[in-house]
Amino acid sequence: MKNLSPLNKRRLSNFVKNKRGLYSFWIFFVLFIISLFADFIANEKPLLIKYENEFYFPILQSYSETTFGGDFETEADYRDPFVKNLINSSGWMIMPIIPYKYNTIIRDMSSPAPSPPSKKNWLGTDDQARDVLSRLIYGFRISILFGFTLTFFSMIIGVSAGAIQGYFGGKTDLFFQRFMEIWSAIPTLYILIILASVIQPNFWWLLIILLLFSWMGYVGVVRAEFLRARNFDYIRAAKALGVSTTKIIFKHMIPNATVATITFLPFSLSASVTALSGLDFLGFGLPPGSASLGEMVNQGRNNLQAPWLGLTSFFTLGLMLGLLVFIGEAVRDALDPRKTFN
Repeated sequence: MKNLSPLNKRRLSNFVKNKRGLYSFWIFFVLFIISLFADFIANEKPLLIKYENEFYFPILQSYSETTFGGDFETEADYRDPFVKNLINSSGWMIMPIIPYKYNTIIRDMSSPAPSPPSKKNWLGTDDQARDVLSRLIYGFRISILFGFTLTFFSMIIGVSAGAIQGYFGGKTDLFFQRFMEIWSAIPTLYILIILASVIQPNFWWLLIILLLFSWMGYVGVVRAEFLRARNFDYIRAAKALGVSTTKIIFKHMIPNATVATITFLPFSLSASVTALSGLDFLGFGLPPGSASLGEMVNQGRNNLQAPWLGLTSFFTLGLMLGLLVFIGEAVRDALDPRKTFN
């Protein structure tokens, strides 16, 4: 706080005074941190094994069954009663809170899949006998990481494009605007459908395809800021003194566009999460079997007799997007000089 300028102190104070945005930020932050440790919270491998006075970390390294006195050189199946007995006979093991990964098939269920919530599966199982809570944690993580990655690269490309248009103006701005009009008219979903018939979409393919179009949301606000700022006296003076274009843009003009860009970020993040969930719901998203909130929504639609599937995905997406919107509103109000909080 001591190193912040008076302006930034006022902005931070306004954000803190917006209780709805502040609480949303902390709730989202805690949920995101928890999801980052999904492998340690929900996994079919033990966190720690002590066997014959030696310690093993299966969650970080693979061990063959022979390591624990078994017969096979393949990786040990820690859910196998035989392997459990081998380990417990000469040591012990600590399992995660949820002993299932997002793709673990549960074979010892007491009722057919999808099974309702129970002490063993807190949010039940889906129609492929996979633990819903485990898939929820992993799906939350991949959705947020995808959203952050897409938002970050979209911001870089969009800010750069808007800066070039706004700074140079004239024909550069005119041709770029016509290009954006044509480019924005290309249907993204059709491209995904065509590519899905040729390649298997994955995290990076989806990121690249959505990135081709998502950057345009930043261009308008940055372009407007640059068109306004390039006529300021200090910018004209810098040009007259021979200051380089790069220095003028990055040192004197980008900071003016930062406020509008930061305000747009939480809403862009929520749009990125929604885009991935929508593609997964339609079957053009992540590969089959991946932890996906959109796939969970699809499971809820296909299994109306199992309401816990639809309700879980609905409340998760609603909570996630609601928190992001509240954070975005708080950031917008904190950066608005006309807003004050008592």
